[in-house]
Amino acid sequence: MNALAATNRNFRHAARILGLDSKVEKSLLIPFREIKVECTIPKDDGTLASYIGFRVQHDNARGPMKGGIRYHPEVCEIIVDPDEVNALAQLMTWKSAVADIPYGGAKGGIGCNPGDLSKSELERLTRVFTQKIHDLIGVHTDVPAPDMGTNAQTMAWILDEYSKFHGHSPAVVTGKPIVSAKDWHVYDLGGSLGREAATGRGVVFATEALLAEHGKSIKGLTFAVQGFGNVGSWAAKIIQERGGKVIAVSDISGAVKNPNGIDIPELIRHKESTGSLKNFQGGDSMDANELLVHECDVLIPCALGGVLNRENAADVKAKFIIEAANHPTDPEADEILAKKGVVVLPDIYANSGGVTVSYFEWVQNIQGFMWDEEQVNKTLQNYMTRAFHNIKVMCQTHDCNLRMGAFTLGVNRVARATLLRGWEA
Repeated sequence: MNALAATNRNFRHAARILGLDSKVEKSLLIPFREIKVECTIPKDDGTLASYIGFRVQHDNARGPMKGGIRYHPEVCEIIVDPDEVNALAQLMTWKSAVADIPYGGAKGGIGCNPGDLSKSELERLTRVFTQKIHDLIGVHTDVPAPDMGTNAQTMAWILDEYSKFHGHSPAVVTGKPIVSAKDWHVYDLGGSLGREAATGRGVVFATEALLAEHGKSIKGLTFAVQGFGNVGSWAAKIIQERGGKVIAVSDISGAVKNPNGIDIPELIRHKESTGSLKNFQGGDSMDANELLVHECDVLIPCALGGVLNRENAADVKAKFIIEAANHPTDPEADEILAKKGVVVLPDIYANSGGVTVSYFEWVQNIQGFMWDEEQVNKTLQNYMTRAFHNIKVMCQTHDCNLRMGAFTLGVNRVARATLLRGWEA
């Protein structure tokens, strides 16, 4: 089952639980707008090259649409078969509603391999793409953010190009560059402190909320983290700081385990210097595929979708699964894990820290008043904790699991806004 099929399945289940009218249900599924543009740029050697850019805007009932822009070769395939991007745009709508931030969902990108382009070529491509869509995005319309293959520099280029048409508009994108907090010009372009760690930190706050519900805390528990990119490394680092024991870590380069706990800051330094988890002296190497079924209290998949499926779900030994990745658990695996008594904290809530702090960045830009990192992190904790309690209320009201509790919470909020606007007809 692909991401769109799984998302639609969860949505329709939530719609049935909520008793949504069929017209409202249909209006919530259909994207607001799909945009496809051709971007032609001169390469550094003087030749011309054309790339396809796109943007799917799913829903704006609760506020401007929000979602990442990715640069990836498979984006061209996504345009031909838009299931994945539609699912991701739709998920952003429900995720924003679960977090109770005033956004809808969107997703976009350009079909290119950023590794094959020079920095100047990437800049030209980004500026041409922005020129093509500048009248369809905006501070109160659609607010892009970094995604696969893009970064803070990409957002700075979009901001600059957009501002040529609309005046200085720092709130048009989030995930903008920041400088060290020790530097007086940290807020040069309106980037927010705490944004880099936000998704990983949000995962930790979500984990704490779930464990507290079961009378436990991070301290003293064992954790396995699949994926050691931005999200996984920050989550592992903060878990260790809170007294948790990270005993296994994996990424595309390999996997490492240590029953006594891995020194996460040292592992981060090792990966930064070598580009790999291999040959790390602070643990033993292991088969990366075994991490998902490794003995631990809490499993945190932070990488690809569909990694937990009917082939391996029965062998999972963790008591709790925190979905830091998008759609890491197939519906078949969900059923198997439920029968085993494994508690799954769904992605629609667990990895919402990134978009939540993006919202904080947007708010700071609109106000022209920047927050210190302590305020960002404390407010994020408040949002994540409150969202968990709201999900639990829906679980109790509708006698459902956490995934359906989150979906019914998000879908209900968007449906309510749609009905109040009079859009259901």
